[in-house]
Amino acid sequence: MSKIQPVVLADAMKAILDHAADKKRSFNESIELHVNLKNYDTQKDKRFSGSIPLPHVARPRMSVCIIGDAYHYEQAARHDIPKMNIEDLKKLNKNKKLVKKMCAGFNAFIASESLIRTIPKVVGPHMNRAGKFPTAVAQGDDLTAKINDMRSTIKFQLKKVLNLGIVVGHVEMTAEDLRQNILKSINFLVSLLKKNWQNVKSLYIKSTFGPGQRIY
Repeated sequence: MSKIQPVVLADAMKAILDHAADKKRSFNESIELHVNLKNYDTQKDKRFSGSIPLPHVARPRMSVCIIGDAYHYEQAARHDIPKMNIEDLKKLNKNKKLVKKMCAGFNAFIASESLIRTIPKVVGPHMNRAGKFPTAVAQGDDLTAKINDMRSTIKFQLKKVLNLGIVVGHVEMTAEDLRQNILKSINFLVSLLKKNWQNVKSLYIKSTFGPGQRIY
C-alpha cells in the first residue's frame, strides 16, 4: 500500500514540469527519485539489490550499442542502432585502455546470444569490471523493443550510504506516465526494504536542473 498522497505527488510533478517548461534546456532533462532511508545498518543488514521494468521509458537518452552476429548487425543497420561485430572487438587487442574507452562511449551494451561466451575471450575481463557486460539477445528478439526495455528498467542497490538516487522519467513525459513510473518505483523499493515503509525517511523528486520536491 503506497503512503504517497496523490495531491502531494501531483503538486510536486506540476512544479517540476512547470519549472522545466519555463527554463527549457537544449536537452531532455531527467527526473530522479531521491530516497533517504532510516533504521538501516549497512554493515549488519543485508544490502538489497533489485531491478524492475517501469510502464514507460524512463531514460530515452540512454545509449545502447549492439555487438552483433551477421543477423543482428544487419538488423541494427536497418534500425540505425549503434553496432559492432566481433572483428571490431578483436581490433582492441584486449588493450585495457581501448576497451575502457569503448565502454565509456555507451551507457549499455547488448550482444547476440551466439557471441556472449566469445566476448570475454576477445576483450578480456574489462567490460565486466566496467559494469558494461552485454545483455544477451536471441535471434528472434526485436532489437528496438529490447533497447526500450533497457531504457525502462531501473535498479535499486543499497551500498554504504542510506541515500539512493534513480532516474524514473524525464520532463517530456505526460504527468500521468510520470506518475505511474514514480509510484511503481516507490512501491518496488519499499518491497525490497527490511521493514518496508518504516525504513523510509523521506522521498524527493527533481529534474536535472530543478529544485527537489518532497513527496514523503
